[in-house]
Amino acid sequence: MKKWIIYSVLFLGAVMFIYPFYWMVMASLAPSSDIASLTFLPSSFSLDSYIHMLSKIPIGRAFLNSMLVSIIVTSGVLIFSSMVGYALAKLSFRGRDLIFYIIIFTMTLPFQITLIPQYILMVKFNWTDTYLALIIPYFMNAMGIILFRQHFKTIPKDLIDAARMDGCNETHILFRILWPNSIPTLVTVGILTFMATWNEVLWPLIVIRAEKLMTMPQLVTLFAVGGRAEAQLGTKLAAAAMLAIPILIAYTFFQRYFIQSMASTGLKE
Repeated sequence: MKKWIIYSVLFLGAVMFIYPFYWMVMASLAPSSDIASLTFLPSSFSLDSYIHMLSKIPIGRAFLNSMLVSIIVTSGVLIFSSMVGYALAKLSFRGRDLIFYIIIFTMTLPFQITLIPQYILMVKFNWTDTYLALIIPYFMNAMGIILFRQHFKTIPKDLIDAARMDGCNETHILFRILWPNSIPTLVTVGILTFMATWNEVLWPLIVIRAEKLMTMPQLVTLFAVGGRAEAQLGTKLAAAAMLAIPILIAYTFFQRYFIQSMASTGLKE
């Protein structure tokens, strides 16, 4: 009985989380007249909302922009965050613990505090309305550094010492020995970074004004609130559904590694 109660509660929670997305997809496929009364399934399926949305905004170009920025940022975070995490976990140098605590402290700062100084830097570097403004500021990720550090601390020191005796330098140790043994952590940091970069709206709105460089969340936001959707709810929902689908696909393929890493990675000193 206890097990049935637990599974029932979990099932209800899953339904509560899934139903809004399910309704969004169904409403985007329903005729406009059915959206207000839609409960579970529309009376008929229609792609009019998607056709109207595609005719109004260059969603394909925005999708490619988002993919380009998200993939480059994710790759950069995996490389640089793992390098910093390795140094903080396995190398001995003065101020190592202080640097780690400073990195943790930066996670408590709201993004709005650094927003204006960061924008001023972009202006001085002449990076506004370029991909560099979307990519360079996010190459370092505090959460990624912490996750890599905690994982690397669980790897036996004897493995690293043996690699050094075989002539490996620190770069070879990190990328040829530690990375193959850190797949769950790599996937977790990659998914979290990809999701955060893909869903970012405020920063692109500030530094990007050229429509050909806009990311998908930015373009969908402007489309929904800027008047191009012409107050048609189905069209707005179609744009939102297209924005959410890539994240769901990525998580579906890598959820096993993601859950494994989150379950096994602890904040050990």
